Amino acid sequence: MAHQRQRSPAGPCIWMQAGVVRTKTCTKDYHCAGCRFDRVLRQLARENRHPSAGNPPGAERRARIVYWADKLKELPAHRRPCVHHLKRRIAFRPCTNDYVCSNCEFDQYFQDQFLVHAALKPVDINTIQGYRIPRGIYLHRGHAWLGMAAGGQVRIGLNDFAVRLLGPMDRIELPLMGKALTQDQEGITLHRGSLKAGLLSPVSGVVTAFNPEVGDNPQSLADDPYGKGWLLMVQPANLREELRRLKMGDEEAAPFIRDEIAGLHRALEPHLGPLAADGGQFCDDLLKTLPRTAWEAVTRQILKS
Repeated sequence: MAHQRQRSPAGPCIWMQAGVVRTKTCTKDYHCAGCRFDRVLRQLARENRHPSAGNPPGAERRARIVYWADKLKELPAHRRPCVHHLKRRIAFRPCTNDYVCSNCEFDQYFQDQFLVHAALKPVDINTIQGYRIPRGIYLHRGHAWLGMAAGGQVRIGLNDFAVRLLGPMDRIELPLMGKALTQDQEGITLHRGSLKAGLLSPVSGVVTAFNPEVGDNPQSLADDPYGKGWLLMVQPANLREELRRLKMGDEEAAPFIRDEIAGLHRALEPHLGPLAADGGQFCDDLLKTLPRTAWEAVTRQILKS
């Protein structure tokens, strides 16, 4: 199968390829979620499924608008093009799941193979008291990081500080595609033995992809938290406003990490006594060295959940 990753900003719109409209080029690099044209035609298609009484102006022309997937379903099964072919990402491949991408094995394979290659690969990394923070990412107070991705999407992960202190997870429970997330609310669950903790989402929006490698092999999160260990791709709902509540750049990230380290020392003092307040650097997999009763204090301080 010949894979094509070049962008096609002036390629034919999916609605045009389906034969619903005569001429329309795509200017959104086939990121339909943010396209007004797609939104308007979807609404017209819904209205045409349940027509109301009367004949408003232009009713005859509007009545010809059907959902592009419904139009393509009129073709023989072997001639129905996969969505990724319509978006100029792969050579022709027939759709085998009736255009329901959310539970399509090939769509998940595609996300795994191609979105992983677009993962954030930071070159410029700042080290703050031994913990790595790439320049150009945003930090949430619960230690999730957020990086910009193609098509207005964002990529979400867990930063080096939290990954190293919490240690290896036995299981990471990720939301499926289409799940709605809300900023400052739990969206991912980390499991270690019988203990678990929630990771707060740094942004509101809808999950467009998750990293199956982390789900199957949680160690990949520790190996490369800012690259192959990414967790989710999200189409944000209110990005500009919500970015104001995140931290970015040395002038914000450095004092934040220092304050977090000081706060963790204070949180551990009831469990370790004066030794917790000596200001020394924490060891990796801190939880392994602590009594079970300290799990709640540590995760509350680090993840804020």
